[in-house]
Amino acid sequence: MIKVIVYYIAKDALSNHLCEEYKRLVSYFRVKMEFVNMFCKNIKDGQKNNGIEAKRAYTQAFLKVFKETSYKVALTPEGRSLDTFGFAEILKDKAEIVFFIGGAYGLEQGFLHECDLCVSLSSLTFSHSIARIVLSEQIYRGFCLLNNHPYHK
Repeated sequence: MIKVIVYYIAKDALSNHLCEEYKRLVSYFRVKMEFVNMFCKNIKDGQKNNGIEAKRAYTQAFLKVFKETSYKVALTPEGRSLDTFGFAEILKDKAEIVFFIGGAYGLEQGFLHECDLCVSLSSLTFSHSIARIVLSEQIYRGFCLLNNHPYHK
């Protein structure tokens, strides 16, 4: 069983339906996908103030769930751009993969250096809800590619 955990910050129920559907679909590949909403007052206040405080608030929230044994992927505007095949390679041969969705200002450099990989979903800025949907779909698509499922075509 492969475990994929997505840590995000959002107060949006609209994206939940799509993400739950991808969670159901990816389970056919013996993958357990979890979504953990890390929204808190500290992040809300940081976002209102400035980019430095916003980054710090995200880092403080994410470090609480940081595990050395997981393969950690930070989603950040400064991350590497990957095509779908490159993204699928991230999923390969990992017992537990953890994705951290950063804010509009990104994440602190210290946090990014602690992660195993930094990835950018796009050069555009997405809301957490959209980023979570795109990420969920790419996780499903990646496991389809790795398992020769025709969904990708």
